[in-house]
Amino acid sequence: MRPTRRTIGLLLAAALAVVGTGPALAQSATQALSSESVIESIKSEGVIKVGVSLFKPWTMRDVNGDLIGFEIDVAAKLADDMGVDVEWIPTAWDGIIPALVSGQFDVIISGMSINPARNLTVNFTDPYAFSGQTILANTKMTEGFSLEDYNSPDVTFAVRRGAVAVEIIAATFPEAKVVQFDDEGAVIQEVLNGKAHAMMGSEPAPSTEARRYPDVVNVPFDYAFQATGEAFAIRKGDPDALNFFNNWIGVNTRNGWLKQRHNYWFRSDEWADQIPE
Repeated sequence: MRPTRRTIGLLLAAALAVVGTGPALAQSATQALSSESVIESIKSEGVIKVGVSLFKPWTMRDVNGDLIGFEIDVAAKLADDMGVDVEWIPTAWDGIIPALVSGQFDVIISGMSINPARNLTVNFTDPYAFSGQTILANTKMTEGFSLEDYNSPDVTFAVRRGAVAVEIIAATFPEAKVVQFDDEGAVIQEVLNGKAHAMMGSEPAPSTEARRYPDVVNVPFDYAFQATGEAFAIRKGDPDALNFFNNWIGVNTRNGWLKQRHNYWFRSDEWADQIPE
């Protein structure tokens, strides 16, 4: 049956009605997504909860037990720019992603490097800092070692539990023994005490310790393993938060603030007297 003029008119009216509701539906969806964003809960509660893990000079305890470091500066400025307070929640490194996912805090700002395995569980912002992993070796125990000599069952690496260095060592030195600790201080102490041949960690910790104990340890190679960017980590499904944090990082990269604070904590020892020996 051929459509009549009246039928065609009804179909056209129905189509126009559907098209007319398109912008309204889109606006409604956008508002729903925004209202569910962690950004809205932060604004509502007046505080941003930040997951951190102790790792010099990212986050440390000063002589009074207060938190200081690059990440503390970053989180404090982020909170100030949002007009809210900040609450730092120290968390063991190997449990920091599960704690974020379970809602114990709003964002991880803790020198976390971007990698595909982590990205399956969390979303990453644009990088706000860049660093690599280097080896700090006990000089006496590794005298004459080439890079290949570290790949031996007679060699022990100390490393922070859950850190990216665990994966790098497993891939680069699969024959070596690995012992893991919850914080960077214990890792470094293991090498200083001669209980491990070497450790691998993010700069500037290896180079700082080499300057502090030049007769005991050294950075044997001018080489950084897996030099990747560090980013904020947030829960999946929150485009509003990802947009805000990326814009904040972009602004503070372009105006030089992130570089200035990074240079203070990573390129100088001006803060060294603030932390216990």
